[in-house]
Amino acid sequence: MKTTPTDNLPPFATAVRARRADAQRNVERLIAAARGAFAAHGATAPLDDIARSAGVGAGTLYRHFPTRLALVEAVYRDSVERLCAEGAHLAATESPADALVDWLRGFVIVVAEKRGLAAALNEEGQASELFAQCHAMINATGGELLDRAKRAGAVRDDITLGDVLKMAKAFAHAAETSPEGPALAERLIGLSMDGLRPRASRGRAPD
Repeated sequence: MKTTPTDNLPPFATAVRARRADAQRNVERLIAAARGAFAAHGATAPLDDIARSAGVGAGTLYRHFPTRLALVEAVYRDSVERLCAEGAHLAATESPADALVDWLRGFVIVVAEKRGLAAALNEEGQASELFAQCHAMINATGGELLDRAKRAGAVRDDITLGDVLKMAKAFAHAAETSPEGPALAERLIGLSMDGLRPRASRGRAPD
């Protein structure tokens, strides 16, 4: 009969591991619920409603996130970490051009998600380190995807990551203020890729 890694652990160690796994699941549920609540109602969404939506008690929420600011920070960081993880997945599974385009689509969504959170964090004056860390993660992931696209001949060599991210942020803002919503950003990203390609390949679908 096959054994699992926990079969030879003493009972107390197995119980501790189970509690840790349960706590991690609670954190993940709380962050997911908070992300939805903050997107719908802003960073002042009621914390009790977030706990209820996550299926946990208010005490569990405050045990993991003692303050609203702590929860806002966690949601902000999680959005960026998920975006960067998706970038790594796209790099491994899609062509360089498609990976960059799909990651930019995700970036536009994250920009919209974290705009209100960033404002709330700035009000508290405690966001500089978090912003710096998240900025570094985005630059590392986006930079690698852009470099791959350049090496594949899908993007001009003179295009910088700053160019691409500023463009995507502008698209996110346009989508937020347009009745078309995300569909507008989707269309603008598609149109912009023609301008990013080397001149000889414009009008031709990327590999």
